Amino acid sequence: MEQKQSKAFWRYFKKNHLAVGGLFLVVVIFTIALLASLLSPYDPGKTNVSLKLKPPSGHNLLGTDQLGRDVFSRMLHGSRISLTVGFIAVGISILIGILVGATAGYYGSWIDSLLMRFVDTMLCFPSFFLILTVVALMGPSLINIMIVIGVTSWMGTARFVRAEFLSLRERDFVQAARSLGVKDLRIIFRHILPNALAPVFVTATLSVASAILVEACLSFLGFGVQPPAPSWGNILTEGRTYIFDAWWLTVFPGLAILLTVLSFNLVGEGLRDALDPRLRGRR
Repeated sequence: MEQKQSKAFWRYFKKNHLAVGGLFLVVVIFTIALLASLLSPYDPGKTNVSLKLKPPSGHNLLGTDQLGRDVFSRMLHGSRISLTVGFIAVGISILIGILVGATAGYYGSWIDSLLMRFVDTMLCFPSFFLILTVVALMGPSLINIMIVIGVTSWMGTARFVRAEFLSLRERDFVQAARSLGVKDLRIIFRHILPNALAPVFVTATLSVASAILVEACLSFLGFGVQPPAPSWGNILTEGRTYIFDAWWLTVFPGLAILLTVLSFNLVGEGLRDALDPRLRGRR
């Protein structure tokens, strides 16, 4: 049965050409990030003031910045930081969301009401300004950014998981497990959770794009990854001073952020369509 479902999923996913294109871009970006040290022609932190603000050429494919550093090398190493932030932050948010949503959906009653009111309270705060405030208080660092993004973006996952658990907890296989005396934790994580992960995968894919964008915004505002460590956001913010003299400092990191966020969003939309039987007939 699982093999048939897997084949059906891939059959519907492949029909979505935009999602396949997005998946191809994601694989390319991952490969570039993994091989950044091998692909980088120069040390991303090496300065040479005599070469500052040189336009793209054969020696410097994406030009140089105000300190003479090779933008192409910095972009390659910056992809690692952006993807690391995206995946670790989303991992934290998905873990919290699953725990809260599963607890609320399985036990219901006052536990569900209490947890959902907490979720509603968290949703009342503008997420980006909350992240900005916490990062400003804790100090800008890579670890702080990942933790803050993770602990302020789990509410959507919690709601999806809760809805799935409310539906699945009344199914026959759950009632049978209860009648056999199976403990609640085993029922939650062994029997119900595997059947509730479809919307989580979609949410996780879309959240990676959102986390990368938030990191880029924080770095652009000076609260993200701090120089000299390269990230797409701080390359972009360093280039805004020279936007009319050195267009490549803003265009190339901007395009990298755009393509990465777009590719993850396309994959997420494709997963949603392929995993939801109600949407399959539209294609």
